Parts: sequence; C-alpha cells; structure tokens
Amino acid sequence: MTSDYTGVFQDTEAVEKYETVTYAPDSYASRINDRQRDYLRALVRREFPEHPPVQHDFACGTGRAVRALHGLVREAHGYDTSGGMMSKAAEVGSRAYWHLVPQDGPVPQPVAAGFPAIVTIFRLLLNVDEGVRDRALAFAAKVLPHRGSGLLVVENHGNAGSVRHLRARRHSGERWFAELSHDEVGRLLARHGFEIVERRGFSMLTPSLHDHRVARLADAAARRMPGSDAYAVNVLYTARRLHA
Repeated sequence: MTSDYTGVFQDTEAVEKYETVTYAPDSYASRINDRQRDYLRALVRREFPEHPPVQHDFACGTGRAVRALHGLVREAHGYDTSGGMMSKAAEVGSRAYWHLVPQDGPVPQPVAAGFPAIVTIFRLLLNVDEGVRDRALAFAAKVLPHRGSGLLVVENHGNAGSVRHLRARRHSGERWFAELSHDEVGRLLARHGFEIVERRGFSMLTPSLHDHRVARLADAAARRMPGSDAYAVNVLYTARRLHA
C-alpha cells in the first residue's frame, strides 16, 4: 500500500485525529458511516441468510467496517499497513483478528477462513495510486476466487460525477481533491474479475454543507430518488466475481 496517504497513518497523532475528529459524533463522515452501516447490515442479512460470512477488511484502519458488521459475521479479519490504526481499532471496540501487512511487495495472503466471505475496502481507493488499487483488488480476488465465494464492497468517497465536481469546475476548472468516476471504479473491478451488482450513494452534500439544515433535508429527499447514486459524493459498490 505504498503511498503518501498510507504513510500518514504511521503517526499516532494522525491516527487519533482520524478517529476522534474525522469520525467525531455527528460529523459529516460519521453521518455517512451510520448510513453505510445500515446498508451493510441489511446487505449481509439479505445475501447470507443461512450461513454468516467471514469478513476480510482490507486497509481496515480503525475498524469501522468491522464494527458495522459486529454480530453478523462468523469471524472478522482486518489487514492494514499501520499497526497504530489497528491498535486504535482494538481500543475503540472493533472485534477482529488483526494482520499487519507490508506496504509493498507481493499481494498479501488472506487468512484461509472458508466461505462465504465478504471483503470490505473502505476509504482507500481514492487516495492511492493505481498500483495500490490493483493490489487491493488482487487481494479481494484471492479471498473471492469464484462467484459463489461471496461479496466485495468497495467505497469511493469522491465520485467524479458528484456536486463536489461541479463546484470544482466553477473554480477555474482546477481540481483540489482526488476523484474517481463510476467508470473508473467499474474498470478497476472488471480488471480483477469482478462485476458491480449494486451501487448505492450515501450523501449528495459536500462537507461544507453538512451543518446547513435545508441542504440536509434536500439531501435526504434526493437520496430516495432513483438514479441519485450517480451524483452522490460518497458511493459504495457491491460486486461479485464474474466466473463461476
């Protein structure tokens, strides 16, 4: 996972800020996280009604995706390059087996824990280069070798088709943040043998509008409209392997 973004979380102060500031109660990120948790729990109940899956959370950070599925998985495994992030994950109550992986080199080997499985990759793809993205998806392909193995859920927290992108164009067309389009995510997944089976948007708002009451009401209404995920800032893609 070599990248400047990865290196940031080798610092204990950055880890603490991530958990207590970025994901502070009622913050922009925590509100989105709450919606994602509800979606993930409904997804697992729907797709794995008889046999709880094993969760493999790649770039697990402080374990928010792990916490989202507490009680619904047979066991959970978190993989990260930052021991500090995983220590914080355990400290805040994330229950999983933690695995420190190297920042580069061969694709990490997932723990052999059986099927079905669900792989979660949250808040990684947007801030790393193409090589790191490919390494993450290659890991997911190892966990999920065929269509019946389970599900992959990937987060894009900077959709290039969102309102945030339109605001960037108003500022001399210069982009000051990272973006990924739906097509780029789709091509990345397809390159590793996955097809998207569901796409869900979780906020149409930028962080600057988070505390604007009217904007939040409009966002809630917009998210219920068919096709609104195309314009959401934050999007989850649920995918399966293409081959049986």
